[in-house]
Amino acid sequence: MSKDLTRVEEILASYDYEPHHLIAIMQDIQSEYKYLSQDMLCLIAQKLGLSIAKVYSVATFYENFSLEAKGKYIIRVCDGTACHVRKSGPIYDAIRKELGLIGKQKTSADGMFTLETVACLGACGLAPVMTVNDVVHAQMTPESALALLDELRKEDAANA
Repeated sequence: MSKDLTRVEEILASYDYEPHHLIAIMQDIQSEYKYLSQDMLCLIAQKLGLSIAKVYSVATFYENFSLEAKGKYIIRVCDGTACHVRKSGPIYDAIRKELGLIGKQKTSADGMFTLETVACLGACGLAPVMTVNDVVHAQMTPESALALLDELRKEDAANA
């Protein structure tokens, strides 16, 4: 087993390889790695005695599970009603352009940022809002969003 999957094995063991803990196991693994790879899904299926089809169907049924690698910083731009009418769309568009995302691409080429939209972040009074790794940033503009990206890049470079 590769070193990368060692933590997956530890998580499975912590649930005593019980199939009825499938969702909790997948949540813990995704929390650790930020996504569920094909190798991870296969190992889960094997160790829990489930078919890969069963594990894959659970992973694709629930919107919270991701089968694609995510960046170090996960940016979620709210597109709920309050944020939408207060112009969250241009914020999303500015970030997308800055990151050079094309088509359905969500993660920047350098693997640093993943950009997503969400239906509501529950902070309507602070609209428009976005989160970066679940930290809320209120009353955003395209300019303040791009400034935040620059700040994150500088922090990351300083910590490298």
